[in-house]
Amino acid sequence: MTGFVSFVGSGPGDPELLTLKAVDRLKRADAVLFDDLSAGPILTHARSGADLVGVGKRAGRPSPKQNHVSQLLVDYAETGQRIVRLKSGDGGTFGRLEEEIDALKAADIPYEIIPGVPSACAAAAAAGIPLTRRLTARRVQFVTGHDVRGALPDDLNLAALADAQATTVVFMGQRTFPDFAAMLMEAGLPGDTPALLAEGVSTPAQALHRMSVADLAAKLREGVSDAPALILYGALATE
Repeated sequence: MTGFVSFVGSGPGDPELLTLKAVDRLKRADAVLFDDLSAGPILTHARSGADLVGVGKRAGRPSPKQNHVSQLLVDYAETGQRIVRLKSGDGGTFGRLEEEIDALKAADIPYEIIPGVPSACAAAAAAGIPLTRRLTARRVQFVTGHDVRGALPDDLNLAALADAQATTVVFMGQRTFPDFAAMLMEAGLPGDTPALLAEGVSTPAQALHRMSVADLAAKLREGVSDAPALILYGALATE
């Protein structure tokens, strides 16, 4: 028997931001393989008796390897069960979604993708700002703050990322932002460009810190919190 896998984006953490389709798949799943940031109240939507398996990866903490997560997903599906792979935010944004899809394709296991509220959109909403504005913020760009080594990627398009008229969102970038900010300013981004550090978005631990890019770099050089966080910078970030 071959099962079926639903890749479900859980949004940033608030269970009220789940889509109706996400809740439906959780209620019908035989097993839920979930990220750390998708745990807690979101899992109350899973049906009684479903297997709940934590497979989350967090920077700086012991975590399952990606190939193990992908194989576990295949193993569950090959028992003929309905599986939910619950990913934080939207699974297609820096969520290792493609690697898990490739594993299912290799095993001839059918799947679907259910998008979630992107954490970047939730952060902007929490801060009361739009991501775009006519004339002064016509473009939004997402970038990861670290590569597989945990360091800054070495192929960053600094000319684009230093564009003060874009809204830029940095995922997983707290630890590398001081060096990243130095590179941006060297590439022409003004140090007083507004920035927003959004921690624990949509959860009871939510905290929003507004300051300049230069000041945020200095703050993060002193230390970072364990909370999941996004960094936004650009003209709209501190309004």
